[in-house]
Amino acid sequence: MDITEIIQQQHDEQRRGFAMLEEWPRDDTEGLAAMWRRLAILLENHAEAEERYFYPELLKLGTGAADAPDAAEETDDAIGDHNNIRMAIRQADRAKTGTKEWWTAVTDCNVYNSRHMGEEERQDLADFRQQASLQLRHDIAIQFLRFEAINAASGIKPTDKDPEEYVDDNQQHGGKVAAAKKSPGPTRHSKTASEDASE
Repeated sequence: MDITEIIQQQHDEQRRGFAMLEEWPRDDTEGLAAMWRRLAILLENHAEAEERYFYPELLKLGTGAADAPDAAEETDDAIGDHNNIRMAIRQADRAKTGTKEWWTAVTDCNVYNSRHMGEEERQDLADFRQQASLQLRHDIAIQFLRFEAINAASGIKPTDKDPEEYVDDNQQHGGKVAAAKKSPGPTRHSKTASEDASE
């Protein structure tokens, strides 16, 4: 198992979940509510598992990928995205299923989540594939999936986090990461188009 593959697969599952909601019969509010609850649980369990197991390791090993200059910025953005997704879920949960307000909140959640997944796939997952050993990627996948399985039925209480505090609390300050945790791959990311344009 590989945590980067697990996260990618769950992103695909999230995309399918939103697509199914869009195609669901609008008059079946019981079905819409059930489909939404299942998706909301998946989104929160996924976000919390990333915050517990994936991002602390990315902060230790990451060097930045694509249009992110470093792992701290990748992580700060991701935690902020998770908070926006949680906010939209709370708004949907406060609205009556199937109403205009409910659909607006669900659509907002889809927009926030889609932006987050694209950025995470382009930056965070690419960075981790280049820096982390296969053994570490396997070990994190086990922890990640175990946490999600335990909480799959009922979910967990969503808790917003301050992105800067999260990065500060989880970032390695000084010292060297054990060589066994790093892959022999590249340690620097290529220049992005925006970096080239700024020179």
